Amino acid sequence: MEETKNMYSAEDLETTKTRNRLIKIAKQKHIDVIKTLKNLKYEDELKQLQAELVDLQQWVMKHKKRVAILFEGRDAAGKGGSIKRFTEHLNPRAMRVVALNKPTEVERGQWYFRRYIKELPEPGEIVFFDRSWYNRAVVEPVMGFCTDEQYKRFMIQVPEFEHMLYEDGVLLIKFWFSISKDEQQKRFLSRMENPLKKWKFSPVDMKGQELWDKYTYFKEEMFSNTHTSFSPWIIVKTNSKKTARLESIKYVLSRFDYSRRNSSKAHLFPDPNVIMRYFRNAEQIDN
Repeated sequence: MEETKNMYSAEDLETTKTRNRLIKIAKQKHIDVIKTLKNLKYEDELKQLQAELVDLQQWVMKHKKRVAILFEGRDAAGKGGSIKRFTEHLNPRAMRVVALNKPTEVERGQWYFRRYIKELPEPGEIVFFDRSWYNRAVVEPVMGFCTDEQYKRFMIQVPEFEHMLYEDGVLLIKFWFSISKDEQQKRFLSRMENPLKKWKFSPVDMKGQELWDKYTYFKEEMFSNTHTSFSPWIIVKTNSKKTARLESIKYVLSRFDYSRRNSSKAHLFPDPNVIMRYFRNAEQIDN
């Protein structure tokens, strides 16, 4: 009831003719007008960008492109929410979201990349990886889920693996969603208190706070060893979820010269204060 009280009703919007009247209703209902306007602006911009994503997908399908977009980052950085906004209006027949469970006993005895190779995009398809083979670069060594030998082998092989994908025509985009320690803790607490989001929280999540510096070390090692000219890391500041969603979509759109891009009314170039290519001295909020 409280949420309803703090919102305009359909009747309010249909019958109100002046701005002053809307402001008066806002005061009566304790509506945060500035927040409401920001949300409306966000929804409008998101809708425009999602329409552009539909155009991009049509172009990918027509030209038989293979596009793989990796979403990496600490827990609660907003990867899943961003993927949802990317995909909610796309044709599901030419798009997939891949979020693999922990490997089976058989998979643990296979070449590490094998189970990811099976998930790579077919011609005309976009695949969104909610975490990827980079589990072995950060999460697994931090949590002790792999041996030192497995980790070192992975770090040697991954640039070569991605170079093979590049030479074979796979268009790979690698996002790192960067969140501050304080903001991560706030989101963890919010998940624990929300009965609809409790499933998102696990003991591994809380370990992320305890092992923050260890995560930072392996993250920096990953960047130093796997950021290449043909497969760069793109860092997205995600303390503002909505901004991160918009800017990451803009980045993907800016990477492709799809058919209707030049006639778009949306602003398609990302904010460099929010999204940037990795470089060694780049300021990161999750260090």
